[in-house]
Amino acid sequence: MMKFKPNQTRTYDGEGFKRRAACLCFKSEQEEEVILVSSSRHPDQWIVPGGGMEPEEEPCGAAVREVYEEAGVKGKLGRLLGIFEHNQDRKHRTYVYTLIVTEILEDWEDSVNIGRKRQWFKVDEAIRVLQSHKPVHAEYLRSLTNSRSPSVCSTTNGNLQSSEVMDNNAPCYVFCSSQSSVPALVN
Repeated sequence: MMKFKPNQTRTYDGEGFKRRAACLCFKSEQEEEVILVSSSRHPDQWIVPGGGMEPEEEPCGAAVREVYEEAGVKGKLGRLLGIFEHNQDRKHRTYVYTLIVTEILEDWEDSVNIGRKRQWFKVDEAIRVLQSHKPVHAEYLRSLTNSRSPSVCSTTNGNLQSSEVMDNNAPCYVFCSSQSSVPALVN
């Protein structure tokens, strides 16, 4: 069943990227287990919950709303992991946050409307599950290990490529393309 939201307005930034927000939803502060949800397009595939920002919506608000709708969880919003650009088929710019889950709903919007499923995964298992069909989502989780020290923002492709000390409040931009090129870090 396709997901259809008639009242949804897509928002784009000045460069024509669709503005999206997502959360890596963790069971605890240790960030060892993360929730993935079934894709509305491919129910046998797992994805990181997230979606388009509404007009006038802040990225952090959109991220919290999307995980509530898609995964049926509420929690404590953590840090901004980075802003991930995806140029493969549709131009997306996704703000990805961490969230520590404090409440799990029995029935939630997407489970009732489209039969969406959710499941806890160990982080390395989640990366493996996402790698084949959603490599940019796997990249969100890869960036975790480098974000635990808040003043350093790095991107990896299995091994450390670049690391730059940044302003703690400055977002980290990560670019992903269809070629398996190493993501670039910009300031």
